[in-house]
This record gives sequence, structure tokens and C-alpha cells, in this order.
Amino acid sequence: MSVIVFAEHNENIFKKSSFEAISYGKDLADKLNTNCVAVAIGCSDTNALSNLGKYGASKVLNATGNTLKVFEAAAFAKAFCEVAQSQSGNVVIISNTYNGKSLAPRVAARMNASIVSGIVAMADTTSGFSVKKSCFSNKAFTYVQMKEANKVLALVPNSYPAKESGSSVTPENVSVAVSDADIKTISKSISTVKGKVPLTEAEVVVSGGRGMKGPENWGMIEELAEWLGAATACSKPVADMDWRPHSEHVGQTGITIKPNLYMAIGISGAIQHLAGVGSSKVICVINKDPEAPFFKAADYGIVGDAFEVLPQLIERAKQLKA
Repeated sequence: MSVIVFAEHNENIFKKSSFEAISYGKDLADKLNTNCVAVAIGCSDTNALSNLGKYGASKVLNATGNTLKVFEAAAFAKAFCEVAQSQSGNVVIISNTYNGKSLAPRVAARMNASIVSGIVAMADTTSGFSVKKSCFSNKAFTYVQMKEANKVLALVPNSYPAKESGSSVTPENVSVAVSDADIKTISKSISTVKGKVPLTEAEVVVSGGRGMKGPENWGMIEELAEWLGAATACSKPVADMDWRPHSEHVGQTGITIKPNLYMAIGISGAIQHLAGVGSSKVICVINKDPEAPFFKAADYGIVGDAFEVLPQLIERAKQLKA
């Protein structure tokens, strides 16, 4: 019996969420008196693979093949399950990223496993096997008892700390029986944003709404984000009006995030927006309307005009950096 973790990478660069998942897997493996195995697919960087051991993986396996160079859920699920079976893995950890959300159910189906997505805390193994997950658009939590021998846990990014608790290991390349017939979808093109902190991995997010009055004023949002090392985001109306790209839209119909700090500037705080950011560890709201709903969910609030408050915040951030 082993705990198997899917180590997701993008062009041989492993995501922060993968380090979190491996740290989670290592701690869970310790509770179950077993080992943690990290499984990557299609990675060609030996050093990057080796570094996964620093986060607790006692073994790192890399499935290789011409059909595994680009993520495709059906093919990756088959490859992953083949490797997991070779390691007698019955507990699987997959980060609940975009790719993870399409991979986890396929893995569960192949393993005839119980699956829980949206996990936000370490599993309780003292009496059975139960996990804590978010529900009702992140407005509540529930505890789920997993009774099947095989289990798939989909971990919410930024809900468990990535910890360097081990040392580098020598990765092993393994071949899997995946062919072109296993590929069900073909990506014609992949568009990625370069040089920015990915929203789903950002620990600090600075977000703007209609209170910014227009795209020409977004320079202040971007400048504050730059000084804070943060990602930028926006509300749905802002994306719908093409003030900002839809890739920055956070909320129930956009991206769900869980940063350590979420700064909402000029956003009223509709329930649909809160559903996507409500799990943030700290929420700071800047709005000139003292009755804005967002203040009820905020840890810190500033009632004031964003065009007066933002320059002061930027100046203070510069002083702290200096």
C-alpha cells in the first residue's frame, strides 16, 4: 500500500500546487505507516523530478512516451493508474487544478475508487478515513467518510502548505502502455500568459471592479500588485466589459482562488463573486460605499475612494520594499 501523488508540471516546471500535494501525501503516508510516491508524466527535466523528493516523496516515477507530451485527461489517467497499480497504490492525491479536475474522476473510475474533491485539510485516520471539504460555493464545510479501499483525494490548491521535509531522490523513468487510441481529445493550440503569477497559485491577489471606472485606471492595480508580488484579478462585469481579460475573472462563474491575501478594490461583493474568493485566508476591501456587502466578509476594510487610497498603499509598499 502506498500514497500516490500526481505531480503536475507545465513544460518541465512543477507547479506550487504539486509541491503542496506531495507534502500532503507525505504527511498522510506517515499517518498510514506507508510511503509517498510522486508520479509525473512526460517530464524531461531530471533535476526538476529529483527535487520532488525535497517535499517528501520517497520515490519519483516519470511515465514517458510520445503520446504523453501534452496533457490529455484520458491518456494521462491510463498512464497514471498503470504506474499507481505497479506501486500497490490505493490512496491517490491529485491537486484540484484545471487539469486535476478532469484527471481525478477518470482515475477514480479506473481504480473503482471513492473520490472526494475540494479537500481543504489533512484526512482523519483515527477512526476510519474521513476528509474535510468545502461545499455550497465555499460557504460551508462538510466531513465525508471514505469507505472504499481505493481512494482519490482532490486537494484544493493553497489549502495545505508545501514543506521541504526530505531530500532529492533519483527519479526513475517508466514506460506505460498508452497509444494514440487512448487519446480522446486533441489540443489544437495552447495559449498561456507569460511572466505573471498564475492566479490559482498566487498567495496575494489584487483585484478590481467597476469602481475603477475604466481600463485606463488599471495601472494603479498593476503597480500595487507588482510591489506586493501579487497576481491581478477582476470581477465579472469588468471582464464582460473587456476592461480586463477573462482569464482574470474570479468568482462563481470564473476562477476559484484561495490566496493568503485577497484585496478587493471597487468591488461591491455580490454573492457570485464571494463564491470564488470566500476561502481566502485574509480579505481586505476598499470601497467608498460603507454599505457594500463585501465589508461583511472582510477581515480588514477601508471606506474610501480607491483613487485616493491606492496611491497611499503603493507608496507604503514601496517604503516597505526599500
